[in-house]
Amino acid sequence: MSAYYAPLIGGIMIGLATAMLLLFNGRIAGISGILGGLLARIFPGPSAEGDSSWRLAFLAGLVGAPLLYGAFSALPNVQVDAGTGTLTVAGLLVGVGTRYGSGCTSGHGVCGLSRLSPRSLVATLCFMAAGFVTVAIVRSIT
Repeated sequence: MSAYYAPLIGGIMIGLATAMLLLFNGRIAGISGILGGLLARIFPGPSAEGDSSWRLAFLAGLVGAPLLYGAFSALPNVQVDAGTGTLTVAGLLVGVGTRYGSGCTSGHGVCGLSRLSPRSLVATLCFMAAGFVTVAIVRSIT
Protein backbone atom coordinates (compact mmCIF):
# COMPACT_ATOMS: atom_id res chain seq x y z
CA MET A 1 0.00 0.00 0.00
CA SER A 2 1.27 3.44 -0.84
CA ALA A 3 2.34 5.67 2.05
CA TYR A 4 -0.07 8.29 0.71
CA TYR A 5 -3.11 6.15 1.49
CA ALA A 6 -2.17 5.21 5.06
CA PRO A 7 -3.27 8.55 6.59
CA LEU A 8 -6.52 8.43 4.62
CA ILE A 9 -7.29 4.91 5.79
CA GLY A 10 -6.31 5.82 9.37
CA GLY A 11 -8.60 8.84 9.32
CA ILE A 12 -11.48 6.78 8.00
CA MET A 13 -10.91 4.19 10.73
CA ILE A 14 -10.83 6.87 13.44
CA GLY A 15 -14.04 8.39 12.06
CA LEU A 16 -15.79 5.02 11.95
CA ALA A 17 -14.64 4.07 15.45
CA THR A 18 -15.80 7.36 16.98
CA ALA A 19 -19.11 7.21 15.12
CA MET A 20 -19.71 3.62 16.27
CA LEU A 21 -18.91 4.48 19.89
CA LEU A 22 -21.35 7.39 19.76
CA LEU A 23 -24.10 5.53 17.90
CA PHE A 24 -23.91 2.23 19.79
CA ASN A 25 -22.87 3.41 23.27
CA GLY A 26 -23.83 7.08 23.30
CA ARG A 27 -20.25 7.92 24.34
CA ILE A 28 -17.77 10.46 23.04
CA ALA A 29 -14.37 9.07 22.05
CA GLY A 30 -12.35 11.58 24.06
CA ILE A 31 -9.29 9.72 25.26
CA SER A 32 -8.70 11.91 28.32
CA GLY A 33 -12.31 11.46 29.43
CA ILE A 34 -12.19 7.71 28.85
CA LEU A 35 -8.95 7.31 30.79
CA GLY A 36 -10.03 9.84 33.43
CA GLY A 37 -13.28 7.99 34.02
CA LEU A 38 -11.37 4.76 34.43
CA LEU A 39 -9.01 6.32 36.96
CA ALA A 40 -11.82 8.05 38.86
CA ARG A 41 -11.58 5.56 41.70
CA ILE A 42 -7.97 6.56 42.34
CA PHE A 43 -8.34 10.33 41.98
CA PRO A 44 -11.22 12.45 43.28
CA GLY A 45 -13.93 13.03 40.72
CA PRO A 46 -16.99 11.43 39.16
CA SER A 47 -17.35 7.72 39.72
CA ALA A 48 -16.65 5.31 36.89
CA GLU A 49 -18.42 2.40 38.53
CA GLY A 50 -20.51 0.36 36.13
CA ASP A 51 -18.86 1.61 32.95
CA SER A 52 -15.28 0.44 33.32
CA SER A 53 -15.55 -2.43 30.82
CA TRP A 54 -16.06 -0.35 27.70
CA ARG A 55 -13.34 2.07 28.82
CA LEU A 56 -10.88 -0.81 29.31
CA ALA A 57 -11.84 -2.29 25.93
CA PHE A 58 -11.37 1.06 24.18
CA LEU A 59 -7.97 1.68 25.76
CA ALA A 60 -6.91 -1.93 25.09
CA GLY A 61 -7.76 -1.34 21.45
CA LEU A 62 -5.62 1.80 21.37
CA VAL A 63 -2.64 -0.13 22.70
CA GLY A 64 -3.38 -3.44 21.00
CA ALA A 65 -4.02 -2.22 17.46
CA PRO A 66 -0.44 -1.07 16.78
CA LEU A 67 0.90 -4.24 18.42
CA LEU A 68 -1.31 -6.36 16.17
CA TYR A 69 -0.31 -4.33 13.12
CA GLY A 70 3.36 -4.72 14.06
CA ALA A 71 2.97 -8.49 14.23
CA PHE A 72 2.12 -8.59 10.51
CA SER A 73 3.86 -5.57 9.05
CA ALA A 74 6.76 -3.26 9.81
CA LEU A 75 5.82 -0.33 12.00
CA PRO A 76 6.76 3.10 10.66
CA ASN A 77 10.01 4.58 11.90
CA VAL A 78 9.16 7.35 14.36
CA GLN A 79 11.74 9.99 15.24
CA VAL A 80 11.12 12.24 18.22
CA ASP A 81 13.46 15.21 18.44
CA ALA A 82 12.92 15.90 22.14
CA GLY A 83 14.41 14.60 25.34
CA THR A 84 12.64 12.74 28.10
CA GLY A 85 12.35 15.87 30.25
CA THR A 86 10.75 17.87 27.45
CA LEU A 87 8.31 15.07 26.69
CA THR A 88 7.42 14.71 30.37
CA VAL A 89 6.72 18.43 30.77
CA ALA A 90 4.76 18.46 27.50
CA GLY A 91 2.67 15.50 28.64
CA LEU A 92 1.89 17.16 31.96
CA LEU A 93 0.92 20.41 30.21
CA VAL A 94 -1.37 18.50 27.86
CA GLY A 95 -2.96 16.80 30.87
CA VAL A 96 -3.55 20.14 32.59
CA GLY A 97 -4.94 21.57 29.36
CA THR A 98 -7.42 18.74 28.97
CA ARG A 99 -8.72 19.41 32.48
CA TYR A 100 -9.10 23.16 31.84
CA GLY A 101 -10.58 22.58 28.38
CA SER A 102 -12.95 19.85 29.57
CA GLY A 103 -11.61 17.49 26.95
CA CYS A 104 -8.72 16.61 24.70
CA THR A 105 -7.90 16.88 21.02
CA SER A 106 -9.78 13.70 20.22
CA GLY A 107 -12.86 14.69 22.19
CA HIS A 108 -13.05 18.25 20.90
CA GLY A 109 -11.20 18.05 17.57
CA VAL A 110 -12.66 14.82 16.24
CA CYS A 111 -15.94 14.26 18.04
CA GLY A 112 -16.92 17.79 19.03
CA LEU A 113 -16.32 19.36 15.63
CA SER A 114 -18.21 16.57 13.89
CA ARG A 115 -21.18 17.35 16.18
CA LEU A 116 -20.83 21.07 15.30
CA SER A 117 -20.19 21.95 18.96
CA PRO A 118 -19.31 25.66 19.36
CA ARG A 119 -17.42 24.88 22.58
CA SER A 120 -15.33 22.29 20.75
CA LEU A 121 -14.61 24.73 17.94
CA VAL A 122 -13.27 27.28 20.44
CA ALA A 123 -11.26 24.60 22.28
CA THR A 124 -9.78 23.27 19.02
CA LEU A 125 -8.84 26.77 17.85
CA CYS A 126 -7.19 27.43 21.22
CA PHE A 127 -5.09 24.28 21.35
CA MET A 128 -4.11 24.58 17.70
CA ALA A 129 -3.05 28.21 18.24
CA ALA A 130 -1.09 27.22 21.35
CA GLY A 131 0.64 24.49 19.34
CA PHE A 132 1.55 26.89 16.52
CA VAL A 133 2.95 29.44 18.98
CA THR A 134 4.90 26.78 20.87
CA VAL A 135 6.49 25.44 17.69
CA ALA A 136 7.39 28.96 16.55
CA ILE A 137 9.00 29.77 19.91
CA VAL A 138 10.90 26.48 20.15
CA ARG A 139 12.17 26.75 16.58
CA SER A 140 13.34 30.34 17.12
CA ILE A 141 15.27 29.30 20.25
CA THR A 142 16.99 26.28 18.71
